[in-house]
Amino acid sequence: MMPLATSVSVREAADGHSADTPRSLVSNSRLRSPKKLSADRSKSYVGRACNSLNSSNSFFSRWYIYQRERFPLLAHGPLVLAFSLSALCFSTLLRGGQNWPAWPTITVAFLNSLFFFLQLRLADEFKDFEEDSKFRPYRPVPRGLVTLRELGVLWAVVIALQIVLTVWFHLQLLWFLAITWIYLLLMSKEFFCRTWLKAHPFTYMWTHMLIMPLIDLNATACDWFPAQGSAPRGLTWFVIVSFFNGFNLEIGRKIRVPEQEETGVETYSFLWGKRGAIRAWWMTLLLTTVSGCVAARLIGFEIPFLILFGILFLTAMMAGIYYLRSSSKNAARFVQPLSAIFTLALYLMLGVIPLFIRLIWTH
Repeated sequence: MMPLATSVSVREAADGHSADTPRSLVSNSRLRSPKKLSADRSKSYVGRACNSLNSSNSFFSRWYIYQRERFPLLAHGPLVLAFSLSALCFSTLLRGGQNWPAWPTITVAFLNSLFFFLQLRLADEFKDFEEDSKFRPYRPVPRGLVTLRELGVLWAVVIALQIVLTVWFHLQLLWFLAITWIYLLLMSKEFFCRTWLKAHPFTYMWTHMLIMPLIDLNATACDWFPAQGSAPRGLTWFVIVSFFNGFNLEIGRKIRVPEQEETGVETYSFLWGKRGAIRAWWMTLLLTTVSGCVAARLIGFEIPFLILFGILFLTAMMAGIYYLRSSSKNAARFVQPLSAIFTLALYLMLGVIPLFIRLIWTH
């Protein structure tokens, strides 16, 4: 056990002299030359600057590590950008628009969507803190990399940025933000029935997945609300597609082999078994493909959509069969990447590519 430092010992460490040294010989500046004084002051300034720099580096490195582990921007950014562009382009096509969305529209739709998905992650940190501390102490919050208080500050900053962006773009869109925040708040409180929801995994999943239509509404409204004040006919199908695809992402990221299962972590392969989980994943892909085909037909792009997603669905079938039959500890390695590829292709084919082709064709 280390002894406690007294005020004398602290002073000795700071001054570099023993307590028996006459103070007049240590502190009297008249006994030191001007050059010595100048050098001492320079060292003091450099020391303070270095301490400040190290503190800044520590602050930024902590948050860099946190985003890398819990919200990797390089992974989420492209998917959210594709989602936002798709929402805008699909809405543009439905209302017969002939122009690419303006950069302010893209910026607001993308950043607000990204901030919503970040808030979903932050909500998980708060509601799962006790479980993470018990079963997943390696995660950033339980191990002390960042605190819940710091995450609360980040959450407030993100909400403030959303308000500023929306007021700058179109004031009345704040209503859409408010509705989404209210539902997100209910989600973070597990709708005040956490124990019951935990006992019903499927109900837990679909009630939380309803946030997706609200994020869709915010993104698409950046196009149709300023343009005509009401949603174009057929937009509901885009919402349905996103809802089903949310299941694809959720189930796909929680399918593991038995060797990778962790105590206290309720993956779908643990809850439903390998066969049940992979069948549920296939079903979400099928529902997403069928509803996506209906949405693609509304913008005249159903044939290219069916060809591409027929190939992707067959690929997912083979990945699932490999997972079920293989005894390798890496048998599930194709499932989550395929979920992400499926999502990226979905949003590119529902809006971005069709609008790009139409604009080239017409001009």
